[in-house]
Amino acid sequence: MKILVCMKQVPQKDAPLKLNESGTWIRDDVSYEVNEPDAFALEEALRQKEKHTGEVVVITAGPARSQQVLREGLAKGADRAIHLEDNGFVGLDAFNMAKAFVAAIKDEKFDLIFTGLQSDDYGYAQTGVIMAELLGWPHATIIMEIQKSDSGIKVKRELESGFFQHVSMPLPAVLTIQSGINKLRYATLLGIKQAKNKPLRKVTMEEVKSALGDNLQKIEKLYVPQKTKKTEMLEGSPGEIAKKLVDKLRNDVRVI
Repeated sequence: MKILVCMKQVPQKDAPLKLNESGTWIRDDVSYEVNEPDAFALEEALRQKEKHTGEVVVITAGPARSQQVLREGLAKGADRAIHLEDNGFVGLDAFNMAKAFVAAIKDEKFDLIFTGLQSDDYGYAQTGVIMAELLGWPHATIIMEIQKSDSGIKVKRELESGFFQHVSMPLPAVLTIQSGINKLRYATLLGIKQAKNKPLRKVTMEEVKSALGDNLQKIEKLYVPQKTKKTEMLEGSPGEIAKKLVDKLRNDVRVI
């Protein structure tokens, strides 16, 4: 099977939040890492390749620094990479990002496209689903298990309240992978060395610009909540304190 894995570089979870001058996003000088849900998507793609042979291709969009996620994917076992390299890709909404990816792979024929369930920064959980719509492919979300069959694949989806759904799907298809579907592997020293010689195709903004439109979703402003703390002591007899507490919970805090 030929599998494409969409990956994203996101700020590290413990990175300090520093807003840019316009207050629309964080500054670019924070530390970055691979989006964790995408790491699980890559792992599942590699396991499917090991079971059924084939090729795993990793793709990302962003400035030069985002190439790090592709190098990590190649070191873990992906065969080649595609990098949509431009600072302009950072500001795209999910709709335009999906359009950019589809335009970049228009000459490729994949059996499966994997994305993580959502990104750790924007959290849209839309890119994979929109790609499926643009391609006219079936899709399924929150995937916990994938089994290949003669007619296509059978997937296990996680639903609410501990329930699961089993769905049979034809190929090609798009799947968004649930975090925790498997145990992540580490890149070996040999894999890191081999990654340097694996193909990496770069795609410029100009090559996909004709497929893009205006963002349908826009961040107007971000802010870091101010930490505040206020302690008020209630005095009186137990009955009076209870009465005062109920009054504050009802009229000030409004939780009862």
